[in-house]
Amino acid sequence: MDNILFNKVAVMGVGLMGGSLGMALRNRKLSGEVTGIFRDENKIEAARELGAVDTGTTDVRAGLKGAELVIIGTPVGVTISLIEEIMPFLEPGCIITDLGSTKLKLTKEVEKILPPNLYFIGGHPMTGSEESGVEAANPYLLENAIYILTASSKTNINALQAIKLMVEETGAQSLVMEPEEHDLLVAAVSHLPHLTAAALVNTIPDTGADLKKALLLAAGGFRDTTRVAMSNPYMWKDICLSNREMILKCLNAFKGQIEIMESILSREDEDKIKEELEKARELRGNIPKKVKGLLPGIYDLVVLVADVPGVIGKMATLFGNAGINIKDIEILKNREEEGGSLRFSFSTLEERDRAYKLLNKEGFSAMIR
Repeated sequence: MDNILFNKVAVMGVGLMGGSLGMALRNRKLSGEVTGIFRDENKIEAARELGAVDTGTTDVRAGLKGAELVIIGTPVGVTISLIEEIMPFLEPGCIITDLGSTKLKLTKEVEKILPPNLYFIGGHPMTGSEESGVEAANPYLLENAIYILTASSKTNINALQAIKLMVEETGAQSLVMEPEEHDLLVAAVSHLPHLTAAALVNTIPDTGADLKKALLLAAGGFRDTTRVAMSNPYMWKDICLSNREMILKCLNAFKGQIEIMESILSREDEDKIKEELEKARELRGNIPKKVKGLLPGIYDLVVLVADVPGVIGKMATLFGNAGINIKDIEILKNREEEGGSLRFSFSTLEERDRAYKLLNKEGFSAMIR
């Protein structure tokens, strides 16, 4: 019990991120008690059974009583009003942290209203999932993830160090920066790609191409490129509005790149086309491979199979016995009495490579995609 950092932690918004952090705190015994505060009483038992919280309540005052840390996992659009709501119930010395995607506007507003005996540390775990809700929570979601903490000139250093220690004890890598820098960086590497993915998908009907055929061909690289467009539009609406200025700055830079591509293609400038593609390839190659991102990676394996009953079950059993988790299975092609091909998707490169070796060892014809 020596590693307890907080006697009581209250989590408001026990969803994917709040639930995963609650699980990590409980599993690593970093808090004496993790209490979830819910709007819907029907969700309390599920959160308890999953191990996201020790106890749950819909009574805000009771849930916050004695809390040394309050974690806010709600959408960014309601965070400020929620902090205003809970301030009267917080005890002196309490630290508030959030899990949202934008920080500059939030930090400025919170610093205006927060009394000197309460402390706010902005937090943003750079990891996630396509799924949402506490049912998708994972106690290992934070491991090896970059977890950004934001600090301004008004930030209490002791509170910052306490949250930094908590982050690192969950297995994440803390990175401290100013709120403005955070918002520009996430606009560039998260918010811009999301809007770009949405624009790419929405462009298909405007090209005049046969939509049904286009979507059929999109099952490969286009599917992976536009994967983030499947995220929750209501959550992303709040993110876009709260980080509007930084996103507009990045969109303007992106527009400049599109204009460069348009110009060199119009001129048929082979050298410049190659130069731009080489520059992108080199920069892309510098992205760290062992650090989690906002969405988990997808690594595909295609297997040619005969038309034999139970062949999928046999492969699934092989994976299960080897401790390899399958993220997704897709039938790409199936010809009666001839067989076809299957695509298996895995969350990690290591799992995909192990599956590849295992299948080929067992006589299957597997190919890395």
